[in-house]
Amino acid sequence: MGMKRVAHLRLVAVLGTSALALLAGGQAYAQEAVAPQEQATEASVFGDIVVTATKKANAQNVQDVPIAVTAFGSEQLESQHVRTLDNLGYSAPNVQLDDVGTAPGFANFSIRGLGINSSIPSIDPTVGVFVDGVYMGISAGILFDTFDLEGVEVLRGPQGLLFGRNVTGGAVVVRTSTPGNDLKIEGRLAAETGLNKIASAVVSGPLIKDKLAAKVAVYYNDDDGWFTNKFNGNKNFGASKTLIVRSALRYTPTSEVEAVARYEHGRVRGDGAVVSNFGLFRRESFGISVDEEGVTRNDWNQASLELNIDTDFGNGKITNIAAYRDFKGFVTSDIDSSPSYTFHADTLTRQDQWSNELRYAGTFGALELTTGLYYFQQDIDYIELRRLAAGALKISGGGKQHQKTFGAFVSTDWHVTDTVTLNGGVRYSWERKSAKVANLAGNLCDPIVTKTCSTYGFSNSKSWSDPTFRVGAQWQPTNETQAYAFFARGFRSGGYNFRNGNAAEAPGPFDAEKQNSFEAGIKQDFGRTLRLNLAAFHNTVLGLQREIIRPVLPIGTTQVIRNSANVRIQGIEAEAVLRVGDHLTFNGQFGYTKAKYTKILYDLTGDGAINAKDFALKPPRLAPWTYGVSANFAHEVTGGGEVTARLGYAHRDAAWSNDANTGLLSKADMVDANLSVETAGRRWKFSVYGTNLLNDQTEGNVSSLPFFAGSTFASINKGRVVGAEVLFRY
Repeated sequence: MGMKRVAHLRLVAVLGTSALALLAGGQAYAQEAVAPQEQATEASVFGDIVVTATKKANAQNVQDVPIAVTAFGSEQLESQHVRTLDNLGYSAPNVQLDDVGTAPGFANFSIRGLGINSSIPSIDPTVGVFVDGVYMGISAGILFDTFDLEGVEVLRGPQGLLFGRNVTGGAVVVRTSTPGNDLKIEGRLAAETGLNKIASAVVSGPLIKDKLAAKVAVYYNDDDGWFTNKFNGNKNFGASKTLIVRSALRYTPTSEVEAVARYEHGRVRGDGAVVSNFGLFRRESFGISVDEEGVTRNDWNQASLELNIDTDFGNGKITNIAAYRDFKGFVTSDIDSSPSYTFHADTLTRQDQWSNELRYAGTFGALELTTGLYYFQQDIDYIELRRLAAGALKISGGGKQHQKTFGAFVSTDWHVTDTVTLNGGVRYSWERKSAKVANLAGNLCDPIVTKTCSTYGFSNSKSWSDPTFRVGAQWQPTNETQAYAFFARGFRSGGYNFRNGNAAEAPGPFDAEKQNSFEAGIKQDFGRTLRLNLAAFHNTVLGLQREIIRPVLPIGTTQVIRNSANVRIQGIEAEAVLRVGDHLTFNGQFGYTKAKYTKILYDLTGDGAINAKDFALKPPRLAPWTYGVSANFAHEVTGGGEVTARLGYAHRDAAWSNDANTGLLSKADMVDANLSVETAGRRWKFSVYGTNLLNDQTEGNVSSLPFFAGSTFASINKGRVVGAEVLFRY
């Protein structure tokens, strides 16, 4: 981190802190400040989980929020042995949390048919990822191992009012644990087929009682590799080592003031992309034969300072979150996915960001108010080198981008009566991006030695601004019933293409994407037996941003990013919890989504004309049907211990990977199981578990290649994994 960046971060923290102190104005009242994990609502037999996505002064019961959200608490994440965020991709309706595979750890999340299909860092995601209130500016470096989690919230539908632009599909909100007044020691050891070894430790507790608490958490994963490379007989392909060190300090000088400082360092070293070629191997075979196993090197550092001040002005809370993150990733991969040296690539991605959000949440009689200001700045530097035809041909390109974003928002809930609430709010966002792009041509950029480009042939700046708003209503006639409906406008800013392989096509700028969304839902409890949540949605996307990928000799593929179409997306989804007696619980979920292009703005098929063939295509990463069910058993044993068991099944339909519908992502049928024995006092827990027990092959990306008939780049995920784990708590 350069001195200039350090100065910027310090300035943001100081300004945020000063503003909060001025707003507080000495009006703080005596209310104990509590860490998020200490906030609670009245628990029900369904194991209620609180969510923070509404950004109110206190966390809310997930059943009380008027949006479609699936929330996972720490115990649920533990029972499902969630290692990375994509492990949750089969646990919520109409949700696909995939790794694109071109560069390991690069998220291509899709919710309700809105997602991206790219590893180009200049493409903004449709599903935003937020960690401890901080937006992750690029999709690179998202899908690395997770641990020490307090909860994960998957919000479906546009969330721009509270979270800003680039969340037209939804948001994934991740919360790590916060140190408190209780000493917590937790250690975990696990081994999985591969062989994959996992160890983590968390020590958290008070340094000065009621004043200062600290946490140190360490995670290490040594994965020998699950796959076999038939080219050289290597049975440990896909190997990687991951180290994450996370720390936090929580300072509560008074009962009204809380400051939480967090820092994380991560490091990944391993093989390149794990890829199959369906022109050489049938699907479901896990067949791999590559002459370049590649390398992955990823490093990141992130820090944040969160300040919370309770105030008697509206019985509310002022929050300021200042944050910094830098990421560097280098990947070498075999893009032709074959034993021939036809298309190998080296990519270097560097990014740093800093942000500040200042907000206030309070209550004035029947009116609940949340308002705030947001600033985000990001620099991206991307370089790509393609080595073609056994290295005889080399082309390279890339781009640099500097961007600034400002936002201001206000959200209100007006409780008209004891049962009726009107929701409304507006957010204004302004963003400017300045980019330089070197087209993929010649050999002007070097990601390995010089780590820069000798020249950039394109330079441009553009700004985008648009209001995001939401209006809706809630009806809660009883504590067990909520019905809601709303209309929301989503906004996704424009940008530039860092991987421009066609000199006849400008690398940008492409324009902003807008979305109009209607949603209605019901959340209902039927006594102590059944909980049922239903939602229906109708979205219209205008100026859909898409990366059009086409196979082209000799460079392999070209990517053009354009506002390609207008599309109508609609569907339904449901989640249910059924209790049978005191020991058995069933969870179920299903989603259905369908889409239709209503206007085509760019030739999607590549046949030179916009015609019926284009209108017949389906948007990529839209699986029509997703559904699943799990049975969960818990029983106390003699001595105070507990035995728990879980068996789950989930299905996802096949979906197209690209806009031309020439690459298909396989359907999936996932079966997972877990059996755990916990000793009295929850001191020790022993588990055996299995994931993907049917050994289904799934892909994060399937792209057609021009090298021979049926040739594809298909990044594949692990099949059946069986493991054992021991957990110690103090």
